[in-house]
Amino acid sequence: MTEELPILERRRIEAEILKWVHKTIEERSGRAEANAVVGEAVSRAAIAHGKTMSERFGGTPDLDDFLEILPNWTKGGALEIEMLHASPEQLEFDVVRCRYAEMYRQMGLGDIGALLSCNRDGDFCIGFNPDMKLDRPHTIMAGDDHCDFRYRMASGSGDAGAPPSAPVSPVDDESAR
Repeated sequence: MTEELPILERRRIEAEILKWVHKTIEERSGRAEANAVVGEAVSRAAIAHGKTMSERFGGTPDLDDFLEILPNWTKGGALEIEMLHASPEQLEFDVVRCRYAEMYRQMGLGDIGALLSCNRDGDFCIGFNPDMKLDRPHTIMAGDDHCDFRYRMASGSGDAGAPPSAPVSPVDDESAR
């Protein structure tokens, strides 16, 4: 069952297939369409995964619950993180090493790595708890030296003006490679 695989391995398997889907769509309809189609498929998968993970809690999960499942993404050193703050209403950490980004680059997929992986983060929130908002202006995949994950709960925290979930945009430029 795929739930038993580390997420890093799941992403590698998915990327082996999606790279060909992306290439085929790009050849037929152009890069923008390939990014849109693959991006939408990955987004739907992330939302569904968030819903599945949410159901495990038997109620509306908060950021403490998210912190409980975070090891699914860090398993085997897939992410090295520095925790900055953790509470039911706010979770902040920096990723200082991302083996997902390393893997995509090694696979020759650095140009669509954000589309295949980074974009999932904000979309996962939609399925897990729509009140959970992510602000992440920097990513290793885009060439930054860290990823700064800043999660907030929009309801109950008085933070209704929190920024919306912020997945990384599909990349078309050289700066993200």
